[in-house]
Amino acid sequence: MTTDFLWYVVAGFVAQLIDGSLGMAYGVMASTLLLSFGVPPAATSATVHAAECLTTGASALTHQAFGNVNRLLFRRLLLPGIIGAVLGAYILASIPGDAIKPYVAGYLLIMGAVIVLKAFREFPPRRVSTHLAPLGFFGALLDALGGGGWGPIVATTLIVRGNTVREVVGSVNAVEFFVTLAASATFILTLGLVHWQIILGLAAGGVLAAPIGAWACTRLPVKPFMILIGVLVMALSLRTLLKCCGLG
Repeated sequence: MTTDFLWYVVAGFVAQLIDGSLGMAYGVMASTLLLSFGVPPAATSATVHAAECLTTGASALTHQAFGNVNRLLFRRLLLPGIIGAVLGAYILASIPGDAIKPYVAGYLLIMGAVIVLKAFREFPPRRVSTHLAPLGFFGALLDALGGGGWGPIVATTLIVRGNTVREVVGSVNAVEFFVTLAASATFILTLGLVHWQIILGLAAGGVLAAPIGAWACTRLPVKPFMILIGVLVMALSLRTLLKCCGLG
């Protein structure tokens, strides 16, 4: 039990607590940590997805228990998400995915601003069930390429389109387990699996935080919840853009 391992546990706990309650940020936060330790991008994505197999599984079960999962959203996102994850992991094993980061960050920056705007305006809630397949596919593709992004892309877009925040967070977290499993299997077949200490630390902290995040998702008021999501998305996206420009 080293000091580094305890830091990985803490990082996994905090990342999953945010991800379970907001539907995003586990991959982004964990990937940022590993990259700062000098782990290569492909190995970072592989390690984060391996840890997420346990954390997202625990999160999916707890969100289901709290009634946060919308079955229609789950079914429509599942298969496209798996296909996108496999393809993205396979591409990243051969080609760096850093070139697309500025475009993804710019898109998410706009989506975050729209979410904050919606928090201050009255929009009738509606269940949008169209164009979910391409959203799931590209969300998982970019997630595998960048080591994170499924939640920010898919959850943010669904919230902007008018879906209930609680159902979006629960459904996106539930599908994420299968997306992560598909990406991890592809990484293992193409790259092998290393960094076991990091994987176990992130996973342990994430599993501990999963029930708390799912519970918080059912208790947080909608308006502050949406503002928090929007600000988080914009902050992370702006940070990515600055780093891509050599200013971060």
